[in-house]
Amino acid sequence: MKKITLSIVALIGALSLNAQDETPTLSVSGTVDVYGTTNTVDGTGTPGLLIANPEKANGFGLGMANTVFSYDGAKSGVVADLAFGPRADDANMAGAINQLYAYYNVSESVTITAGQFNTFLGYEVISPAANFNYSVSYLFNAGPFSHTGVKLDYAASEDLSFLLAVTNAHGISSADASESGATQFGAQVGYKGQYLNFIYGAVTETSATDAVFVDYTGGFDLSDSFFVGINAAYAYSDDEEAGYQGAALYLENTFSETFALGLRPEFFSYTSADDSEDVLALTLTGSAQLDDNLKLITELRYDSSDDYRIEGFGLDTEKNVTALTIAAVYSF
Repeated sequence: MKKITLSIVALIGALSLNAQDETPTLSVSGTVDVYGTTNTVDGTGTPGLLIANPEKANGFGLGMANTVFSYDGAKSGVVADLAFGPRADDANMAGAINQLYAYYNVSESVTITAGQFNTFLGYEVISPAANFNYSVSYLFNAGPFSHTGVKLDYAASEDLSFLLAVTNAHGISSADASESGATQFGAQVGYKGQYLNFIYGAVTETSATDAVFVDYTGGFDLSDSFFVGINAAYAYSDDEEAGYQGAALYLENTFSETFALGLRPEFFSYTSADDSEDVLALTLTGSAQLDDNLKLITELRYDSSDDYRIEGFGLDTEKNVTALTIAAVYSF
């Protein structure tokens, strides 16, 4: 799936409900995930697992327990997205809070959202239920997870949409606010399922203020069963002379209502003024829907870097790592 944040998903649900009934509604949804993993390098972590201590991801482990409370009224609503566990510890900006925001529908096409919301950049999201793969890409780990501030969504038509955002620097926890006023400005243009995203500003309280992020996210149905997703991104700060760039494809074929197979090839490069350090990652994933709620994900991942830049502490002395991960994701 493309990286639509849970805030947008909740908002679409709210608008569709309110179009039929203006009575405020309370909804509760969530996920629980667990996994087992092993790799070819004894005693080190599995690349791309979104947990607080990736260097220790070898064996059985917990993901997170995620519960989303959404209260939707005729014109306004609130979302409290709470997550606990190792995966949440890595991704959350403030304790158990993954997202916490209020929104107001100025009109049928304009919505203002204020609070902490998941980023609009990229293809993948924090929730494992919304991703095809269980491990995450280098592009996901490099970019922002969430933002704290205000955004405006404008649906110009069924095909064309715009977003503008003013937020704290995304490296600042919402628990700490922004003492120095470090700010980011964001924008998005969407057309027929293709999204071009921009962010400019500071990343942390003390970083340079000229960091630019450009991100394209989209996808196409090549047949009734075969889908190709795309994520490409570039980020750089001239003042710090550092950034990254990369691209990933999401090749997914649905064989039946209960089984799909996908391949995620990704190339990622850490860049500086006079050098780059590259990594290649290939992830083969089988997704089996056991019933309406439970999904079993089996994943074989190969990471290679002659520059020793494989994601995950404990892997900085390795050029190649192969990992097998089996995860169970329950959604309600």
